[in-house]
Amino acid sequence: MAEHHDGQTRAAVVTMLVEGGPATATDIGHRLGLTAAGVRRHLDALIAAGDVESTIGGSRFEQRGRGRPAKRFRLTPTGRGRLHHTYDDLAGAAMRKLRDVAGDDAVTDFAQDRIRGMVGGVDPVAPGGDGTTSPEQVERTAEQIAEALTASGFAASTERVGTGVQICQHHCPVAHVAAEFPELCEAETTMFTELLGTHVQRLATIANGDCACTTHVPLVPTAEPVARQTTTPQTVTPQTTTHQTVTPESGTHRQTSTTTDVQPTSDRGNRVEETR
Repeated sequence: MAEHHDGQTRAAVVTMLVEGGPATATDIGHRLGLTAAGVRRHLDALIAAGDVESTIGGSRFEQRGRGRPAKRFRLTPTGRGRLHHTYDDLAGAAMRKLRDVAGDDAVTDFAQDRIRGMVGGVDPVAPGGDGTTSPEQVERTAEQIAEALTASGFAASTERVGTGVQICQHHCPVAHVAAEFPELCEAETTMFTELLGTHVQRLATIANGDCACTTHVPLVPTAEPVARQTTTPQTVTPQTTTHQTVTPESGTHRQTSTTTDVQPTSDRGNRVEETR
């Protein structure tokens, strides 16, 4: 009976790490109502099984205070693999067939349609009258993206970090498929950029073995590109001058033509050409 209870508690620890990302032992104890000794016992068991690992500090963009950074615990790829869904094999086979039949472009189109369907209800950032977007707008849209992703099973959240905000996806239901088809991750990044109206940077992905998919979004005011002004070049118009000459031997008139390029007024000045 105690063994069954331990299994449930450890499953709760795993679920917490999936949904909330890396956490300290104190955070785990508060969330699950466990004593410090109880937390250590369960974490030791999960670490021994290869499901959890410890790390010092948090994100590399996280602002740290004074003192020794806290030890955090996170799922390993092995631990995340225990959440493997039976549909992954079927999805992977379907994606491979799609690529074989229709090519790489079909896979890219599918990935774009997929993420577009998940965030279809998110309001894109709209520039103001002066053509700029405010940090508050960008952060609100980032929060909407996280909510939409959570509704699709990604357990996403946002966190202010320095001069930006990070969208963290603590779980990826298609991680095993995305490891083989990076188009799924690339389509997400492209859609985030489109909705947020600013370039975003993908810092980590679960498909690559990281503990979460992390996207950094800068929160600095941005302006729409200013149209480049062009000048219309002046056209050089050729002029033709006709001269008549008399041939002494025959007394006949012969016409000859001379073509002269007339320079634009600004270049010509008061220059006069004489024909002798």
